[in-house]
Amino acid sequence: MSIDLPLAVDRDAGEPMNAQLVAQLRAAMREGRLASGERLPGSRALAGLLGVSRTVVTEAYEQLYAEGWLEGRHGSGTYVTAGVAADPAPIARPVPEARRADAAGALDLRPGIAWIGALDTPAWRRAWRLAAGMPPRQRQEPHGVAELRAALADYIRRSRGVTCPVERLLVTRGATNGLDLLAAAVLRPGDRVGVEEPGYPRAREVLAGRGAVPVPCPVDGHGLIVDGLPDGLRLIHTTPSHQYPLGGVLPVPRRQALLAWARRTGALVAEDDYDGEFRYDVAPLPALYDLDPDVVVYLGTTAKILTADMGVGWLVGRPDLVAAVAARREQLNDRTAVVPQHALRLLLERGDLDRHVRRMRGEYARRREVVVRVLDGLPLRGETAGLHLVVELPGGVAERVVGEAAERGVLVEAIGRGLVIGYGAAPALADLREGCEVVRDLLSRT
Repeated sequence: MSIDLPLAVDRDAGEPMNAQLVAQLRAAMREGRLASGERLPGSRALAGLLGVSRTVVTEAYEQLYAEGWLEGRHGSGTYVTAGVAADPAPIARPVPEARRADAAGALDLRPGIAWIGALDTPAWRRAWRLAAGMPPRQRQEPHGVAELRAALADYIRRSRGVTCPVERLLVTRGATNGLDLLAAAVLRPGDRVGVEEPGYPRAREVLAGRGAVPVPCPVDGHGLIVDGLPDGLRLIHTTPSHQYPLGGVLPVPRRQALLAWARRTGALVAEDDYDGEFRYDVAPLPALYDLDPDVVVYLGTTAKILTADMGVGWLVGRPDLVAAVAARREQLNDRTAVVPQHALRLLLERGDLDRHVRRMRGEYARRREVVVRVLDGLPLRGETAGLHLVVELPGGVAERVVGEAAERGVLVEAIGRGLVIGYGAAPALADLREGCEVVRDLLSRT
């Protein structure tokens, strides 16, 4: 053992044992009892000392890795992150009613926001430092940096089951930018395009902005309703891995029916895989694209796995489509910044992104469990995947709760069928729990 701290866990306590261990180790680092650069015991050794399973310690370490308190050194163990300093004074207690996420006083439980607290790590800082030192290029390649395209092709093959030669991949500024470029390349003014209803509002806006006519296509608890899709659509935008916002996962028979419809009608399917890496009941489902890469265009982004500020995504499609998108992109003078591309490449090549996604999958699973536990007994949708879920409510109730929650310092969103609660942006589990308790209290008064 490399540390000697009074660590202990209580099996009978209301808090999970891994959370107890996280709190004790975090406090030791804040108070200086664990110093910057100090080595922690291995998970097996600490588990034996505490009399718990190794999983308890592993999950605690993963949480602290994600928060940036710990770092791994290849072949030598786990250490307190270099540069971590003890707090100079006791931490002030937060506002009792709902812990605040920022200086404006609002705890943000809106959907579509990833937790950025895990990004201030040595791996993240190293990638950006090295990327910033790369020599500038005389001319940017509209397909993106070649080395990043190769690394991305390997990543989405591993993580999403997408088989993707580099000539089928183009680096974008995100999934929305990819959809916009696709629309600019293949749509003409007046083309009819399918959008999920309810669905992602920005997709509708992007397609309409290119002169297309959005056609609402209904969804249910399993995602897009394929039976009854109209002919005459040039393209349909869908979120099959975790329908936005209701959370359904498109079953295989519907996937096959959708692809058969696309083949028959000549339509393209734009698959928006905005948070497909995060699933909590089974392994992430393979992407729709791999079932028929000739009719599906696959859109991905780092916005949910890292941060929207990175501004990097990808478009995967038939070589002729990718070439057409690249040519149209040249005409539009649209580019993905080179430094973020290199930063992402370094995170991929060193395995840092894979490790980050694994940590975040555990982190979001814990957050999802908090939300489900606090809202137990309410009709929930979409809780098995992604970074948000929906509470089904009668008409008008969700809008009222949104306003009343905001008055109490909690931001949530309403849709026609209920209340959307995102659990990516909350600073910590305690904040998330308190915010959900505010929502539960408001719903109990309906």
